[in-house]
Amino acid sequence: MTRTTRRTPPQRPRRPAPAGPVDVSALSDMVGYRLRRATAAVYLDFIATFRATQLRPTQFSVLTVIATNPGRTQSAIAQALHLKRANFVVLLDELEARGLIRRAPSRGDRRSYALHLTDKGQAALKTLRRLNRRHESHIARKLGAAGRRHLLELLERLSV
Repeated sequence: MTRTTRRTPPQRPRRPAPAGPVDVSALSDMVGYRLRRATAAVYLDFIATFRATQLRPTQFSVLTVIATNPGRTQSAIAQALHLKRANFVVLLDELEARGLIRRAPSRGDRRSYALHLTDKGQAALKTLRRLNRRHESHIARKLGAAGRRHLLELLERLSV
């Protein structure tokens, strides 16, 4: 029986990695790339502004929509926010564990749950709205009031 030995390919001399910043200019005129960068910047500011609350942007959105639409079913809220049902249930579990929302059987369909803010949730939302105004003002400072309005209009055109 012959024994085969593996031969390792000869090692090429390693070249040092190029220095300086990576050139991403080929992406600069792509809407998706620019949106992703802008989203990251807005998200980081949100997280910094809301740090003490330990709330994520989606959780804030859900609380806001529940406050505006008390008694709507969790299916209706998830659909309106384009959230996957499984992810939404976990998010609601977190908000309920924090005492910010409560689920009650829906009057129209006992298989569904209607969503309401608790008193604690309503009080928290006042603070959250104040923080959100601060967050939005950070963005407005970079864009100017007219630029912010224009950006919102453009983003609405792209929304599904």
